[in-house]
Amino acid sequence: MKKILSAFLMLFFAISFSQEKKPMFWQDIQNFKKENQQNPPPKDAILFLGSSSFTKWTDVASYFPDKTIINRGFGGSRLTDLNDFADDLLAPYQPKQIIIYCGENDFADNHQLKAQKLVNRYKAFYKKIRERFPNIEVDYISIKYSPSREKLWPQMKEANKKIADFMKKQPNAEFIDVTKAMEDANGNVRKDIFVEDMLHFKPEGYQIWKKVLDPYMK
Repeated sequence: MKKILSAFLMLFFAISFSQEKKPMFWQDIQNFKKENQQNPPPKDAILFLGSSSFTKWTDVASYFPDKTIINRGFGGSRLTDLNDFADDLLAPYQPKQIIIYCGENDFADNHQLKAQKLVNRYKAFYKKIRERFPNIEVDYISIKYSPSREKLWPQMKEANKKIADFMKKQPNAEFIDVTKAMEDANGNVRKDIFVEDMLHFKPEGYQIWKKVLDPYMK
């Protein structure tokens, strides 16, 4: 009886430990793997990587009907997560272009986060991309100024400027500034393009992004 109880306890702790070891967003990555198995990703596509602004853009293909897009946004993700799952997010694909939207959640997760630390996180991920894809186009969409996160705008603006300066020095790379296009005639962030949470977009918000992104899409 004691042996059975010991074996049961060992199994219980093994299962518990294995579950604890799974990092945040592990299931999202497994879902991507399953999708890749069911529908092998096409070559020379445009790979979208980032957080919920991409995740919720479920009909992105309809905005760019002449492009082949692989959307691998996972909601709530930070640049730390892109770095942690870099192999899973890059290895299965052979894109001609990567477009990134990420960083907003890093600040939301830690209101004391310095802009330079976020920039360093981005540079680390950019380096991982270049190690695998030295010559493709890599673009970064500026952190948007969501009304619900207005307290974080100063850090976001500083980070945008630093990343823009970094990208200007890189070959085959662009910083895509969406912030101006999201302003009204008085220079204020338009609230009418956001859903009730003042964080995520209505279709009108994605239409603005589409117009800004069009010239950059390969």
